[in-house]
Amino acid sequence: MADLDALRARFARTLAAARDLTSGPDPSPYADNLLARWQEPQRHYHTLTHLTAVLDHIDVLEGYADDAGAVRLAAWFHDAVYLPDRSENEERSAHLAERALTEAGVPRARTDEVARLVRLTVTHDPADDDRDGQVLCDADLAILAAPPSAYAAYTAAVRKEYHFVPSDLFRSGRAAILRQLLALPRLFRTPYGQEHWAAAARRNLTAELETLSP
Repeated sequence: MADLDALRARFARTLAAARDLTSGPDPSPYADNLLARWQEPQRHYHTLTHLTAVLDHIDVLEGYADDAGAVRLAAWFHDAVYLPDRSENEERSAHLAERALTEAGVPRARTDEVARLVRLTVTHDPADDDRDGQVLCDADLAILAAPPSAYAAYTAAVRKEYHFVPSDLFRSGRAAILRQLLALPRLFRTPYGQEHWAAAARRNLTAELETLSP
C-alpha cells in the first residue's frame, strides 16, 4: 500500500524546488489530483506502485540529469492520463502537465521541458545528448530488469489492464512492443542503467517474447 502522505510531501518538495518564486499556490490540490488519477480502477500496473518505483529510480539516476527536478515532475505526469483503450495518453498527460504546472507557478521553460519528457515516453528513445530524457526513460523501463517473479507480476498486471483485448491480438501487439524495445541500440542510456539493468532486461524481454510466439 502506497503511503499517500509521503507521496504528497514528495510532490510538494519537487514542486517547490521547480518554482522560481519563494511561494506559490498550495501544492496539495495538485498532488491530490495526481494521486487520484494514479489510483483509477482501470489501472493494474500503471499505479502508485509504478509511480513510486520510477521516482525511486530517478533518485538513483539523478546525477546523470541536467534538470532532475523536471525529470521528477515528468515522472508524476507521465501516466497521469491513462486509459488502456486510448492511444493518446502521453499527449493528454503532457497537456495536463502544461496546464497544471503553469498554474502552479513553474517557469515556462521548465514546464515545456516536463511536457517534452512526458511525450518522450511514447518511444523511450532519447537522443544521445538528452540527459534528462535518458534518466526518465531508464527509470520508467527499470521494471524490465526485475527478477523473474517480479517481471512475471508486471506482465500479468499489463495483461489485466488490457483484459478487453482478445488473446491473439494481445500477443501480437505485445510481441511488437517487445521487438521494438529489443531493437533499440541501447535499451538503457545512462551508465548506471547499462551496467545494472540492460542484461537482465534483455533476458526478460527475450524470454517473454518466446512465450508469445504462436
